[in-house]
Amino acid sequence: MGFFSKIVNAFRKTKESIGNKIMAISSKGQLDDEFFEELELALISSDIGVNASAEIVVRLRTYSKKNKLRNQEDVKEALRIIMTEILEQNPVPAETFPLLIMVVGVNGVGKTTTIGKLANYYKKQKKDVLLVAGDTFRAAASEQLSEWARRNDVKIVKNNEGSDPASVVFDGIKSAQAKGCDVVIVDTAGRLHNKVNLMEELKKISRIVAGQWKGCYQKLLVLDATTGQNALSQVEYFNEAIDIDGLVLTKLDGTAKGGIVLAIAQEYKTPVVFVGTGEKLEDIERFDPHSFTDAII
Repeated sequence: MGFFSKIVNAFRKTKESIGNKIMAISSKGQLDDEFFEELELALISSDIGVNASAEIVVRLRTYSKKNKLRNQEDVKEALRIIMTEILEQNPVPAETFPLLIMVVGVNGVGKTTTIGKLANYYKKQKKDVLLVAGDTFRAAASEQLSEWARRNDVKIVKNNEGSDPASVVFDGIKSAQAKGCDVVIVDTAGRLHNKVNLMEELKKISRIVAGQWKGCYQKLLVLDATTGQNALSQVEYFNEAIDIDGLVLTKLDGTAKGGIVLAIAQEYKTPVVFVGTGEKLEDIERFDPHSFTDAII
C-alpha cells in the first residue's frame, strides 16, 4: 500500500465527518452568510476547534471574494489550500544524525508501540538504532520495550524497575556515543500534568539529554487522536514543561477526530511529525499537510 493510500485509509472516518458536512452545506450553491455560519459550526463539530475554524472561515470569505467561488469543487479546493497553509506555518524541525528522540505523553496513548514503529522506520533507512527504557515507573515497561527491540533487531539499554530514569537515560547516551549509534529513542513514563513530581522528573531527563547528547535532540509528544479536544491541554502542559518539538498522532484509523491536527496547528504552532496509519509495525508515516487535506476534504 502506498503512502497516500495509507493516509486516506487512516483519515477515512475524519473525511466522513468533515468532508460530508462540507458537501452538504456547499450543495446549496450559494456562499452567503448562512453558508459561512454553518461551515464554521461544521468545522467546530469536527474537532477542528473554535479558533482554527474561525480562521478558516475568515480566510475562505476573503478567498471567495477574490476568486469568485461558484460550486462544491471550488469550495473544497479552497478549503484544501487554506488548511494546508495553516499546517505549513509550523515547519517540522530539521532532522540530522546522530539523532536522539525523547518520546513523551500520557498513559495509554501508544508511546511504546510508537517507539517500536519508529525503530522500524529508521532501521529501514539503514540507521543503527538504540532504544532506552526510561520508563522505570510502569511494571513491565522495559520488558515491553525489549520485545520491540527484539522484533526490530536493535539494541536496548535498560535497568531494573524502580531505577532512577535519568540515570538510565544517561547510561543510554553514553552507550550510544561509545557505539556510534545513529538514532537513540528514549521511552519515558506516561504522566499527567497534575503529577508534579513526574513532570519535574521529565524536565530533569530533558536537561540531562541536552547537556550530554552531542547531536540533534527532538522531543516528540504522542497524542491519541480519538481524544479530540482533550489533546489540546496535553500539548499545552508538555510544551510548558519541556518545549516539545513536534507531535506523533496515533489511532487515526479509528477516529473521526483527525481535525484536531488543525486545532493544534492554530493554537500551539506545533507541527505534526509522524502519524500512525494502522496497527502493523510499518504503519507510521511522515505527516504531509497536502496529503492530509486531500484525505479529509
